Amino acid sequence: MELIDELGTRMAHLDQALRTLRNNGIAYAEAEKNYKEMVSKESMRLRDEGMAVGMIDKVIYGLPSVSVLRFKRDCAKVVWEANQEAINITKLEIKIIENQIEREWGN
Repeated sequence: MELIDELGTRMAHLDQALRTLRNNGIAYAEAEKNYKEMVSKESMRLRDEGMAVGMIDKVIYGLPSVSVLRFKRDCAKVVWEANQEAINITKLEIKIIENQIEREWGN
């Protein structure tokens, strides 16, 4: 029964991890949206101020308004990717437990 209990625990953990992934995926998408909107806004501002279009690409990512949002976007992406990896690990643990149950109860 210990393996069955462990399987149930891992399944509950997987369910929670999937909910967390959804929330963090939404946060990542929101951070990406905010970042891209700021890049667009600042690019237009720099162009309107007379900066050469070829220079905007070199300057835009160093602006604090853009770099802060890029950092937040990158952090949100790392969290989302870590959630995905945690889910993959949990699935592997479930598979290992299922195989152990099959070996013990299969015959």
